[in-house]
Amino acid sequence: MEKTAEPTALASPLTLAERLARPELLDLTPYQSARRLGGQGDIWINANESPFNNVDTATLDLSKLNRYPECQPPELIKAYSEYSGVSAQKIVASRGADEAIELLIRAFCIPGVDSIACFGPTYGMYTISASTFNVGVKALNLSVEYGLPTSYVDEVRGAKLVFICNPNNPTGTVIEKAIIEQAIKALPDALVVIDEAYIEFCPEYSVANLLASYPNLVVLRTLSKAFALAGARCGFMLANEAVIEIIMRVIAPYPVPLPVSEVATQALSSTGVARMKEQVTELNKQGARLTAAISAYCDQFCGEKLGGADSRARVLKPNGNYVLAEFDDVAKVAALLQGSGVVARAYKDPRLAKAIRFSFSSKAETDFIVNLFESQLTD
Repeated sequence: MEKTAEPTALASPLTLAERLARPELLDLTPYQSARRLGGQGDIWINANESPFNNVDTATLDLSKLNRYPECQPPELIKAYSEYSGVSAQKIVASRGADEAIELLIRAFCIPGVDSIACFGPTYGMYTISASTFNVGVKALNLSVEYGLPTSYVDEVRGAKLVFICNPNNPTGTVIEKAIIEQAIKALPDALVVIDEAYIEFCPEYSVANLLASYPNLVVLRTLSKAFALAGARCGFMLANEAVIEIIMRVIAPYPVPLPVSEVATQALSSTGVARMKEQVTELNKQGARLTAAISAYCDQFCGEKLGGADSRARVLKPNGNYVLAEFDDVAKVAALLQGSGVVARAYKDPRLAKAIRFSFSSKAETDFIVNLFESQLTD
C-alpha cells in the first residue's frame, strides 16, 4: 500500500497588523541606524556624532512649554538665514534632514507611479523613505572613484527627485561643485537634491549659492554634525519659494519643538558659529591623525605581500567628520576594535564588505585609537 505523504506544516498565520499593513512593507528592511545596531564599548565612533556638548541650558527660555510652538520659529529661520546666506523665504526647518527627505517624497512623488534616484553606496534613508511611501527607486552605482557615473542622465530620466550626498556618507568623498551644477542643468524636469549634512567640513563644495539660478535645486542641511546637536534633531531644507510653498502644504503642524528651536538658535548665534568652526578645525586635526594611523596599518598589513595590488586596502580622503578604510583583514580589525571597546561602523553593502567607517572624535579618544593601530605595527 502506497504511503501517503505527511501534510506539510502550515506557515505561521499573519498577525492582524501584518494583514492590515501595505504588502510592500512586510519585506522592507528598516534603516539600520547606529543606535539600532547598538554595540558595546567605551569609545563610540559609529554615528558621525560630535564629541562636544555645547548647549548652555541656563540661557534657554522654556517658560512656554504649555503652548504649541511656531510651525517655523521666526528666530530660528532668521538665524539660519544669516548663517547660510540664504533668504528666509527659501528655508524650511524640519526634524533633522531625514524629515526633509520624507517631505520631498510625500510632496512630489505619486505612490506606485513615480520614482526617485540616488547613487550608492550612500545614505540609506533616500531608498528607505521612498520605499515606505511605495515610490520607486532608481539606484545607480557611483563610479570606481565615487563620482557620478558617465551615463547617469539617461538612467535617472523620469525620476522626480535625484539625491546626491555631497560629501557622501559613508565614503567621505566629494563631487566637484562644477559637476554638481552640470547635473542640475542636465535634469531640468527633476528636483536635484544635494544633501550637505557634512558641508561645514568642506564649505567650498556647497551649492547653496546656486539656488537663485536654478529652480530645480534643493539643498539639505543639519545641525547634527558640525554643530554638535544630533540629539536635538534639527535640519533645514533650502529651496526656491515655489518648492517651499508645496512643502509647507504637507509639513506637520509643529515640526520644531520649542526646546529644539531654543537650542538651535543658540547654536547659530555668532558665538555658536565661531565655536563650531573652532571645533571643526580640531576635529579635522584629530581626523588627520586617525587617518595617518590607519594608513600606516594598511601600508604594512594590506599591501602586495598580502594578496597583490588588487586586494590592497584603501583609505579614502575624508571630507566630513569620518574616514572610510578598506581592509584585506577586515574581520581582524573589527575584532581588534571590539575587543578594545571601540564601536565603529561596518557595512553589508557588497562594495563596502571590507570597509569600516571611523568618526572623528576628541583628542583623548583619538589618542587611544591611534595607539591601538600603532601597537599592531612591527619594526
